[in-house]
Amino acid sequence: MSDPGREILGLDAASSDDGARWPAFLRSLISRDLYGVQLVVPDAHTGLVNTMGANLPGASWQRGRTHYARNLLSQVPKSAQPWVATPLRTVSEQPDTDAVKARIVYALNVLGAEFPKALAHLDTAQHELLAFTAFPREIWRQIWSRHRLAAMGR
Repeated sequence: MSDPGREILGLDAASSDDGARWPAFLRSLISRDLYGVQLVVPDAHTGLVNTMGANLPGASWQRGRTHYARNLLSQVPKSAQPWVATPLRTVSEQPDTDAVKARIVYALNVLGAEFPKALAHLDTAQHELLAFTAFPREIWRQIWSRHRLAAMGR
């Protein structure tokens, strides 16, 4: 495996993300001794997020940066997308938690009154985007660079 400390724990195929398959999938992982999950990084799979509380108590979730950026940029005109993307991209590049939180406030201020729909979107999602800050800085890149379902546990 080329990425030490990561491995595929399970695989399942479903035709939709309505949440019906997630409880069984998570229970299958738990039955194979998955425990201590601290963070799940899905691509905003609402079915998974809604199922986590019952199956992975204590785990939080980090919304994937790339997919979120696409969602946010869909809220502004195409001509404004590069301008809106820049402050969002720099949020995770900060040196510490305080700087990350200050940068998200800056991004919200940049959107301001000019893009109220995008402002509301980012304001609602900021907690999901900043979950990585609860972990040591040394592993932030591992957390937010994933575009697939990923889980951190013991």
